[in-house]
Amino acid sequence: MGSLHRQQRISGLLVNGGLLLLVLLWTVPTLGLFVSSFRTREDIQSSGWWNIFPHRAYITVETLDPREMGLDATGPMTVGGGETTFEELREGFTAPDGRYYAWIGNRRLGRIEVQERRWTVNWNFTGANYSQVLSGKEFEYQRPDGTTEVIPGDDFVSAFLNSLAVAVPATVIPILVAAFAAYAFAWMRFPGRRMLFIMVVALLVVPLQLALVPILRDFRGLELNGTFLAMWLAHTGFGLPLATYLLFNYVSTLPRETLESAFIDGASHFTVFRRLILPLSVPALASFAIFQFLWVWNDYLVALIFLGGNPETKVITQRLADIIGSRGNDWHLLTAGAFLTMLLPMIVFFSLQRFFVRGLLAGSVKG
Repeated sequence: MGSLHRQQRISGLLVNGGLLLLVLLWTVPTLGLFVSSFRTREDIQSSGWWNIFPHRAYITVETLDPREMGLDATGPMTVGGGETTFEELREGFTAPDGRYYAWIGNRRLGRIEVQERRWTVNWNFTGANYSQVLSGKEFEYQRPDGTTEVIPGDDFVSAFLNSLAVAVPATVIPILVAAFAAYAFAWMRFPGRRMLFIMVVALLVVPLQLALVPILRDFRGLELNGTFLAMWLAHTGFGLPLATYLLFNYVSTLPRETLESAFIDGASHFTVFRRLILPLSVPALASFAIFQFLWVWNDYLVALIFLGGNPETKVITQRLADIIGSRGNDWHLLTAGAFLTMLLPMIVFFSLQRFFVRGLLAGSVKG
């Protein structure tokens, strides 16, 4: 008995330890992205985001003037009790006194910074990154050398609203259509029902990329390219097979006695669907809503093909790609933009996550 209890405890520790490790592996990059989005351009280019935690680093404690010390930069120099050269000082020189000496500037007008290794933290945070990413107006950035650079804003607000205009209908429409279809397949008898359901399930294996060109040609003939309606129809078509299959597995497990009682009382199929099926199917509906919303919100390929490059209809993934293409070295803007794209999906997931597991297990157990 004691041996069995010990094995259970060891198994529990291993499982919990593995889950904790997975959580850390997913959380650490997200934390780094969040912290980097509030750091300045100079800090991101010179150090890692983990410098917000206490660490040992070289801190400038004194500045020396080589001319006052009588040093000749063209030959050997004695600094900190040790002999060095200008080239070594430019790279950094650890003197016998244990301090670090670095030559800053050119050979004629430079200075020597004396640094010591101490415990420090870097909490130089700023909200200017989000202001520049969200706003469409121009910003003035002052470089460390005193020069000023005018940088245009990225106007993420309009892209955010465009993504909402695409994602919300592209999530609601397939859920409603799939709910009707799932009810019909589960509780209505009509010719060809089984064959139609097999065709719906077979559509799950059709690659999205395979259907893009034919749909694009049809939308061109209907003059739908570049409109949100094209996005709604495309995402509805791509999401319907999985939505129908998922909801069918859940709806088919609902108590038959409850539905039969409603039919005996004179309820129509629409009344049963509206009063019974929809309220009882909330876990499955919420589960698919999470999947569909995340797919549509993070989509780039479908938006690029059907919306094109029109600045007025660009979604948030396209705007983020523009930042990567035009200013690939501005990590302070990329991290701010990336975290903004994550914010709403995280809110949606945590709002509906209590239904998530119940919806995923829909129809897995029948009794």
